[in-house]
Amino acid sequence: MTAKIIDGKQIAADMRAKLRADVAALAKKGVVPGLGVILVGDDPASKSYVTAKQKACEEIGIYSDDNRLSASISQKELMSHINRLNKDPRIHGILTQLPLPDTIDELEVLMAIDPAKDVDGFHPINVGKMVTGQKAFLPCTPHGVVQLLIKSGVKIEGADVVIVGRSNIVGKPLANILIQKSPLGNATVTVCHTRTRNLAEHTKRADIVIAAAGCPNTITADMIKDGAVVIDVGVNRVEDSTKKAGYRLVGDVDFENVKEKASLITPVPGGVGPMTITMLLYNAVESAKHAAGLLK
Repeated sequence: MTAKIIDGKQIAADMRAKLRADVAALAKKGVVPGLGVILVGDDPASKSYVTAKQKACEEIGIYSDDNRLSASISQKELMSHINRLNKDPRIHGILTQLPLPDTIDELEVLMAIDPAKDVDGFHPINVGKMVTGQKAFLPCTPHGVVQLLIKSGVKIEGADVVIVGRSNIVGKPLANILIQKSPLGNATVTVCHTRTRNLAEHTKRADIVIAAAGCPNTITADMIKDGAVVIDVGVNRVEDSTKKAGYRLVGDVDFENVKEKASLITPVPGGVGPMTITMLLYNAVESAKHAAGLLK
C-alpha cells in the first residue's frame, strides 16, 4: 500500500477561492475585511510567514495593515500599536506574530487584543469558548488540520485519534476541537507527549495519527497500523549540503517509509502549512461579516 498524498496547497487554494468570492460579496455591501499584523524584530521564519500572509491578503482582497517594529520596542509602545488596531473600525482581525522578544510580556500582549479581533484564537476568552463548545475563533493550524481531514473524506466521528504534542498552539486546541460534539469532532482523542511511556502502543491503535512534536522521525512506519491516516504538523530544518540553503525542511514523520503503510498522509512542505494562513484569512472574513451584522 502506498498512501494517497493530501495536497494541502490545492485544498488551501480551493478554500481561498471561496474566500475571495466572500470578500467580493462583502465589498458590494461596502465592507472590506481588514487584518492588522504586528511583527517585532527580524526573525527569518516570522518575516517569511508575515510576508506570505501579506501576499495572501492581497490575492483575495483583504486590507492588510502591517506593522514591522524594532526588536528594541518597549512594552508600552507595543501596547499602543495594539490599542490603535483594537479601535480601528477598518481592522477586523489582529495577528501578533510570535515569538516576541524576551523583553516583552507575551501574555500581556495577547490579553490586550480585543477578543472580537483575535483571529489567531489565542485569547483566553476564545480558548474558553472553544473548550466549552461555543462559537469562537478557532486557532488556525488546528482548524486547518481538521479541514484537511474533512476535505480529504476522512471520517472523524468515532475515529481513534492520537495527537503527539501538547503545545498551546497545536496539540491542546486540536484535541479540544476533535472531541467536541460537532461536525468537526466526535472523535476519541489521546494526547501523547515527551513523558508518554510506550508511545508506539498508543499510535499503533490510532485511525488518525497527528504528529506535532517538533522533532524529525518522531513517527516511524512501525508505529502506525496499516491504513492509518497520518497528518504531519512538524516543520524541522535538517542539514543538507545538496541544497543551496544548506538545509531542507522535514516534518515529524518518517515520510518515505510511513507513506508505504498509511492510507493518507500529508507531506512537508505542502501539507498542513498552506492551511494555517488560509484559516487566518477565514477568521478575518468571518470577523468582518460579524462586524457588518451579517452573522449572529
